[in-house]
Amino acid sequence: MKLRHASKFPKAESSRLFVVLVAENSLSEGMDLLNSTFGLGLKLEKSHAEKGVQALRFSGDTNVVVYGLGKPNDMREGLRRIMSSAVGLANEHKFKSMAVALPGNHGDEQGGYLNAIAESIYLSNYQFLTYKSKKDGNSLHEGVVVSDQKANEVHVERAFKVAKTVAIARDLVNEPVITLTAKALAEKAEDLGKEYGFKVEVFNKKQIQSLKMGGLLAVNSGSVDPPTFTIMEWKPKKAVNEKPYVLVGKGVVFDTGGLSLKPTPNSMDSMKSDMAGAAAVICAMCAVADLNLPIHVVALVPATDNRPGGNAYTPGDVITMYNGSTVEVLNTDAEGRMILADALSYASKYDPELVIDLATLTGAQIIAVGYQGCAMMGTAPAETKSAMAKAGMRVYERTVELPLWEEYKDLLKSDIADMKNIGGPSAGSITAGKFLEAFTNYPWIHLDIAGPSWLSGADAYRSKNATGFGVRLLVEFLQSRIAK
Repeated sequence: MKLRHASKFPKAESSRLFVVLVAENSLSEGMDLLNSTFGLGLKLEKSHAEKGVQALRFSGDTNVVVYGLGKPNDMREGLRRIMSSAVGLANEHKFKSMAVALPGNHGDEQGGYLNAIAESIYLSNYQFLTYKSKKDGNSLHEGVVVSDQKANEVHVERAFKVAKTVAIARDLVNEPVITLTAKALAEKAEDLGKEYGFKVEVFNKKQIQSLKMGGLLAVNSGSVDPPTFTIMEWKPKKAVNEKPYVLVGKGVVFDTGGLSLKPTPNSMDSMKSDMAGAAAVICAMCAVADLNLPIHVVALVPATDNRPGGNAYTPGDVITMYNGSTVEVLNTDAEGRMILADALSYASKYDPELVIDLATLTGAQIIAVGYQGCAMMGTAPAETKSAMAKAGMRVYERTVELPLWEEYKDLLKSDIADMKNIGGPSAGSITAGKFLEAFTNYPWIHLDIAGPSWLSGADAYRSKNATGFGVRLLVEFLQSRIAK
């Protein structure tokens, strides 16, 4: 799909839908714009403002829909949701193009509003058709965001670049493990590195063994497919940071639970999504490079599937991790923290400014926060965590901070090893975070994205199944660090 900015409405065509977004107290302004542009002579009563869709006209070559904005709690999110409705309408009526205008002067927020409009057009139109025999996809192929300010072109272009990488993340997560093994995921990262211009290095199983990444190797021991450890780096010449930001993404390409087998219904069915953290990290690197952000970023992706076959690791095993510490395994389904622990330990070699890990780590995150946001915890300064939360609000990939009190460490004590890999029935997301903390010696933020990364039904521009959650959050946060 193409997405572009225009300083005026494009030519009216039978295949193009025109969308105008107006405030309830600015209906006349919106009508004036429509009438002067198209000579429609439309008239709307104020009572129509409460109905959302103000007017829909299909006559000749001019097709117009007017949406009243109402008073959303968050204007950007309100715009995203309205645009999702408009995209659905466009596809329902088989339009090929859609032109959107937000009349009026919205001051400093104008660029952010147009960004929200543009990204929602692209994301709302997303489809995963790889395995459809008949690829009769959406009719909409072009989105035009109209603004008479040339400076707003950069906001639309940015939205397009970021939204494209979110779509790639969705594709990766929607891809089944039969085609997206750990090796295939690493190869995809290599291909994207070549396309977007960042460096990629992939460690194979022998290299992982030589590094003694015990956690990653243990989880992989029940699989016939080898693990991979992928390192990506974007290092522009004029980076604003001396120490890199390091992103770590959980890459469990399918999780059966291992010998602690999951029940299939409503539990294992969607476990191809257990690498959503890896997809977010890989695609955030694509966006950072495509936007040419002047910030040094490294990304690490430990990847494997978790199966009960072969010489699978078992409850009761003691695993020696990359950093030399020992972990008693009491549940092989707590595998994400095992592979992340090795990656987090490895991250220390970069002497990082900050490490951020994203992982579909615990079902407890869904119990605590639901599907509306992710759980955040970590040792980073309060200002850094606040910046992450603010970035999350701007893109509406929201974070809820959970504590990492020292008492939670007691729940991870083992009788025979340095620690065990589960903490018990209470505070599941927190004890998982507390486990990871033991493998960090730098400022760190952990984002548990189990809920919002995969949805059983579409939520406006958040598609059913893979959502690509985390890409926009990371890019927004990293961009805020540049202006710090």
